[in-house]
Amino acid sequence: MKFPEPVEFVWDRANKFKNLEKHNVSTDEIEQVFFDEKKKTFLDIVHSGREIRYRLIGKTKNARLLFVVFTVRSNKIRVISARDLNQKEYKLYEKRT
Repeated sequence: MKFPEPVEFVWDRANKFKNLEKHNVSTDEIEQVFFDEKKKTFLDIVHSGREIRYRLIGKTKNARLLFVVFTVRSNKIRVISARDLNQKEYKLYEKRT
């Protein structure tokens, strides 16, 4: 997936704090994974109802691997959720395409 240029984020207040409280993931960390050159992005077919959703696996500047669900609205990235990777997702990140 090609991201809008320049990359700009819009944050829903509830999701912003949910990610920090529930998964200890800050908005800064989440934004970093979008600039990871090795990131993997997948269409989220199961959860794409009224809008198209994507899944992203990427690494922060501190080498933390995150799983992020997001959508694009008005050329801005809106993060829905973010958390650490599970074991199966580690393999997806390391897999070469």
